[in-house]
Amino acid sequence: MALLWRTQFSVGNDLIDSDHQYLLEIINKAEVSLKAVNPAQLSGLLDELGRYAKSHFEREELLAKAVGYPKADQLHLSHNLLADQMTKFRDGMGDTWSQDSVAAFTTFLRDWLINHVIKEDMSMKPWLTKHSPRFDPR
Repeated sequence: MALLWRTQFSVGNDLIDSDHQYLLEIINKAEVSLKAVNPAQLSGLLDELGRYAKSHFEREELLAKAVGYPKADQLHLSHNLLADQMTKFRDGMGDTWSQDSVAAFTTFLRDWLINHVIKEDMSMKPWLTKHSPRFDPR
């Protein structure tokens, strides 16, 4: 079942919310490719997910520092860990796409987005909501 954006996921900043919505979209497409065992399409989507996640992490960290979020450094470390986990998971799957590995990777992608947004990004919300929802420090 596809993940759907919910208002409860909003961190109060349009830039970050938009990023999260797009990441959710990529993850949903990746899940479809995983289940269809379409390696060519999946490879492209995972590359896109990796690139977009990297740019999202950079925007989010810049924003966290700009609004004075006290755990901005921890956020950076968490982002690095997530990126490393995704790379290791993807590389570990190799050319074999067993049902178990597909299920495990699908779970990883869902947990990655939802747990990161709910557990980490939501803790920034009090600092973000002190600014306009359109605040962009770039």
